[in-house]
Amino acid sequence: MKGFRKFLMQGNIIDLAVAVVIGVAFNAIVQALVKDMITPLITAIVGDRINFASLAFYVGASRFSYGAVLNAAVAFLIIAAVVYWFIVAPSAKMTALANRNKAASDRQCPECLSTIPIGATRCMYCTAEVPPVAPPTDARPPRRPRHGFLAPE
Repeated sequence: MKGFRKFLMQGNIIDLAVAVVIGVAFNAIVQALVKDMITPLITAIVGDRINFASLAFYVGASRFSYGAVLNAAVAFLIIAAVVYWFIVAPSAKMTALANRNKAASDRQCPECLSTIPIGATRCMYCTAEVPPVAPPTDARPPRRPRHGFLAPE
C-alpha cells in the first residue's frame, strides 16, 4: 500500500490528472464551438440550411449518420490546430531559445564525455583536468561588396 501511495503522489501522475481534466473541459468548449459556430458558418457559406447532425443515409433498416462524422472531423481539425499553434509551436520556440545559449555555456569532458561547464578546469564526474576553452572567434565570412559600391574590407 505504501508503494502505491508513493506512485500516486508522484508529480507526473498529478500533472497527468490535471492535463486530463483540462483536456475534457477544453473538449467541451471545442465541441460547442464546432456545433454552434463553425457548422452554421459552413452552412451559411454553402447556401442552404444543412444540418450536419441530421445528415444520414439508409441501407435497408440501418441508418448511417455521416453528419456526426463530419462534425467530429471538424472538431478534430480545430483541436489539432489549437494544440499545434498554442502549445507545440511556442514550446518548440522556447526550447530553441533555451538551447541557443546552452552550447555556449556547456562542453564535453574529453575523458568521460560528460557535460561540464565551459569554464571548468577539472571534470566534476571523472576529476580529470580539462584544458581551457579558447575564446570564441568571429566566424562570420567577410562581407562582400554590394553592387561594387563598397570597398572590400
